[in-house]
Amino acid sequence: MANSPLHVLILTNGHLCRNPRVFKEATALGKAGYEVTVVGVRNHATSDRLDADLVLSSPFRLESLNLLPGGGPASFLLRLEVRFRRELAARGVWKSIGALGPARALLRAAQRRPADLTICHNEIAHWAGVRLLDRGCRVAADVEDWHSEDLLPEDRKHRPIDLLRSVERTLLHRCSHVTTTSDSLARALHARYGGRRPEVITNSFPLQPDPLTPETSRVSPARFFWFSQTLGPGRGLESFLRAWGRSESHSEVVLLGEDRGHYAEQLRRLVPPDCRSKLSFRPLVPPVDLPAVIAAHDIGLALEVTTVANKDLTISNKILQYLNAGLAVVATPTAGQREVLAHDPEAGIILDLDQADASGSLRELTADRVRLKARRNAARRLAETRYHWEREEATLLAVVAQSLGIPKPDLAR
Repeated sequence: MANSPLHVLILTNGHLCRNPRVFKEATALGKAGYEVTVVGVRNHATSDRLDADLVLSSPFRLESLNLLPGGGPASFLLRLEVRFRRELAARGVWKSIGALGPARALLRAAQRRPADLTICHNEIAHWAGVRLLDRGCRVAADVEDWHSEDLLPEDRKHRPIDLLRSVERTLLHRCSHVTTTSDSLARALHARYGGRRPEVITNSFPLQPDPLTPETSRVSPARFFWFSQTLGPGRGLESFLRAWGRSESHSEVVLLGEDRGHYAEQLRRLVPPDCRSKLSFRPLVPPVDLPAVIAAHDIGLALEVTTVANKDLTISNKILQYLNAGLAVVATPTAGQREVLAHDPEAGIILDLDQADASGSLRELTADRVRLKARRNAARRLAETRYHWEREEATLLAVVAQSLGIPKPDLAR
């Protein structure tokens, strides 16, 4: 590929800093010698600045549709179109793909950038991928989330569910390759739609330096940690805090995320007054700083809900980042998280937080510091032996090369 690099186009609905999977994919392909262009969407000012830092030394180009205020007439018209389509969907008049983002603009951007392979992430990119397939383009899809089976019922009412299912079926039957994040989701997608069984590429991260050195060993109290882009309902925090508040555990809880709607105060009220000083909140940090922040804690909270099929079947970024940072894991009993901890049950505990004995399990986990350290070591070993990006990168390069009909790149060179 050195003399005539093949062009890979990656489509996504958002920012790189909010989708590390896209960033890792683009970086891996760029390093392997492909000419890589990522087309995303600029719709969050803080994330826009973080993206600019991410791409400074990256081996790919980033070109984004601008939905930010102050972006000129084209940006204004894009925002107006998305707002109009969302209003139609909310009123039940027309549930179009445009209600989920600037789908047609993303398709036009892809058509202006002919590629040897286009890889589509997220709902509107998947829709654009189907249209590109109809035009005879070579298209692959990454089904990081099962979009037609995602979100709480009240958030699904205005989504074009039938259209999303039709798109998903088409991708599995016609794409050059399809990837997803867990064996559980790969099996479910294949059972629902038939076609090509997705290859599994987990959301693992590059191995960070081993955080479990004598110099970084912590003394009590044990510290639970959770992170997300935003604090809000439907993330399992409520059940955990109720159980933790009853546990009489000598521990602390740190929650990191953007507090929209003053939800932190609602969460604080879920625990007894004498526990509130042990519950703290942190604002978002740049992605490059997050691994070190996670590693300063003892136990990672992977609180995905089991009632939403997508959350049940996927393996989230969280649990894999906890393993990388050497944190023991408290995981709710989703299929995806059971899949991870089945490889080494010592790395954490599966816990139904609504069960009466949940508080006792949390107390037991934090009381025995020797056992907790053993769990942290097991978590790190699981990252080192199975859940690290270097392993997943090899799979990615193999499936891309197969789709393009070329020899697999030699990672050893």
